[in-house]
Amino acid sequence: MLFNSYEFIFVFLPITFFIYFYLNSKRLTIAAKGFLVFASLFFYSWWSIVYLPLILSSILFNYLIGTTLSKSNEDNKIGLNKTFSKKSILTFGIVCNVALLGYFKYTNFFLENFNGIFGSNIPLQHIILPLGISFFTFTQIAFLVDAYRKEVKEYDLVRYMLFVTYFPHLLAGPILHHKEMMPQFANPRNSVINYRNIAVGLFIFSIGLFKKVIIADTFAVWANAGFDTATTLNFFEAWATSLSYTFQLYFDFSGYTDMAIGISLMFNIKLPINFNSPYKALSIQDFWRRWHMTLSRFLRDYIYIPLGGNKNGNFRTYVNLMATFVIGGFWHGAGWTFLFWGFLHGLALCIHRVWTKLGFKMWTWLAWLITFNFVNVAWIFFRAKEWDDAIKVLKGMVGLSGFIIENITLTNLIKLDPETLKLISIVGNVSKIDMILYILIVFLSIFILFIKNSIELTNKFRMNNYYILFIVFCFLTSLLFINSIKETEFLYFDF
Repeated sequence: MLFNSYEFIFVFLPITFFIYFYLNSKRLTIAAKGFLVFASLFFYSWWSIVYLPLILSSILFNYLIGTTLSKSNEDNKIGLNKTFSKKSILTFGIVCNVALLGYFKYTNFFLENFNGIFGSNIPLQHIILPLGISFFTFTQIAFLVDAYRKEVKEYDLVRYMLFVTYFPHLLAGPILHHKEMMPQFANPRNSVINYRNIAVGLFIFSIGLFKKVIIADTFAVWANAGFDTATTLNFFEAWATSLSYTFQLYFDFSGYTDMAIGISLMFNIKLPINFNSPYKALSIQDFWRRWHMTLSRFLRDYIYIPLGGNKNGNFRTYVNLMATFVIGGFWHGAGWTFLFWGFLHGLALCIHRVWTKLGFKMWTWLAWLITFNFVNVAWIFFRAKEWDDAIKVLKGMVGLSGFIIENITLTNLIKLDPETLKLISIVGNVSKIDMILYILIVFLSIFILFIKNSIELTNKFRMNNYYILFIVFCFLTSLLFINSIKETEFLYFDF
């Protein structure tokens, strides 16, 4: 079930909301939590009930390992701890989680490469990637590590199930910490309807819905045409294609995150911020402090620091950075292009670290320009299904496929003759990049640089006519266009 669907907005969400708070109003707190777990599992099963046993098995397995780790100490060894050390139990739990993720996400990748290297003909498996598996797996790995570090304070099964399955974050994050969610689920004040939270939640949900339906899905048409349909792209087409995907991905994922935060706030639960204007970043390090912030936190706390971080000399620091981001790239998808995307970001962070240590400075505008264009170019490998698709776009961007714009003169451009608004033919007369695309790219570039982001706007929220009109405009406009584009799934559902 999609956040940007009529059945979610008008059926699932209001029914879940009213039953949850009705049960709480009758002081049936455990029943209310249990119902929210049930509703979240129903939400997950809407896509395919086949994988319901998978997520339930994963939850029960990790809960068992986590509680085992909590009881493990040198003076009081019980259960599994009589035989196995605390570290070995943690290792076993992590390996099982990674193996589960690996089977569903990477089996065919490894089989395909094995066949290519050794000339074998092992048939590929018909495996469908379960929605959200990357997110609920990472969430539970973090839980196990926190339990090992004695940072987990309580182990109530119902609240743990709610922590993992909580539907606003289940399918595409943010990646949560146990310690930041469990106190909220346990807080009795959060079981009472808070009308301000509902208003703020609707405000940020409406922004996220607008981002997804109006902006991201609009850019998707041009990005898909350029990457998947066109055989060649000239200079202008290639830049339009790459920038279309750069904006599509941002507004798609940040839109999902806004919607998740807004929905959760209606239930009086605050999810962590996942985006903070990443395209304003002045360095690649700054970018990763702003983009998918909970993933950056996970990579830092559970991969980079355990590898040694920056405590073992410069060379080891660079190796750790590269390893962390290659792993991060592979987490996003089973493909060499994802690995290469991670490698590029790891390399960029190493270069930034050297640059900083040498004490070099650059103008702010130049720092932004370099950072944004690096991110834009790297996204090409993130989006491309094959190497050839990436090369096609890159060749066009550097002018190797020509610079010609068809049927356009300066006079016609100034007059904006309707006949000249269709500038660039991609595939015959079927798919074209419109003049409006270039206007939209320029407008959004200015917008993301100088306008407050959704979180900043939320912090200034007031219940007045201006904000009510803004909510109504974003919400109703989005509803009108929900089904205007066929493919409206969120991009991170594929990861």
